[in-house]
Amino acid sequence: MHSPAFSPRSLIIVLLAVLLMTTSLSGCASMKSWLGIGGEEIQLPADSLAMKGMDEFDVGNYRAALKYFDEILNTYPFSPQAMLAELKAADCNYFMGNYAEALVLYKKFEERYPTNEAIPYVLYQIAMCSYQQIDRIDRDTSGATKSIRDFTRLIKAYPDSPYTDEAKARIKAATEFLVNHEYLVVEFYLRTNKDLEAKTRLTYLINTYPDASITPQAKALLARLEAGDKMGFNLSSWFSGLAKLPDWRIFSIGKNK
Repeated sequence: MHSPAFSPRSLIIVLLAVLLMTTSLSGCASMKSWLGIGGEEIQLPADSLAMKGMDEFDVGNYRAALKYFDEILNTYPFSPQAMLAELKAADCNYFMGNYAEALVLYKKFEERYPTNEAIPYVLYQIAMCSYQQIDRIDRDTSGATKSIRDFTRLIKAYPDSPYTDEAKARIKAATEFLVNHEYLVVEFYLRTNKDLEAKTRLTYLINTYPDASITPQAKALLARLEAGDKMGFNLSSWFSGLAKLPDWRIFSIGKNK
């Protein structure tokens, strides 16, 4: 004997009952619609959004991942997944090259969760947001200055963190960048026949950065200027190869092991 078929009305009632039971058990918010009624998509629970976001993040689809993390923050701001979403939203922006946006998000995370175990990483990323914006030495040097400040803050707060050695190496690279900028200013003074200003700048460089890679060359140049030499057409040879930020890995402790 065949069971009687459900009428359309009975089927809808059963489906709604299952939906209500599922929603209650999962603890998630009610869905925006059922089966796309009204053209709206089904609202996923926070844990599903987090898993989908991490799946996209792990394969480098940062833009897609960010949509999931933002949805968690917008729809479930007080859920356990919200803290993860805040941190990964910052990471997504960072890896997409949106350093200003990432910096804001990392700082917000630090303010909200100052004792979280991820804070050493967050401090490292705060410094990296500035480090990644270091430009040519003939332009703005604030990225180098800020990154040195923030890497130093990380080292002082968490001297034994996994990021300490790399932070120290990047500080040295950023410092070399600043020294090279100072040295480039000397070239500007010499090309505009301001030898006195060039000598003053060289003296400052030598005294402030005695261990910098360029310092021996700066000392030699200062000695030539004090001897009354005119650099003339030889000037370019004293200032070549200074445009880029040095590779931090040449200052890494691990490189010398």
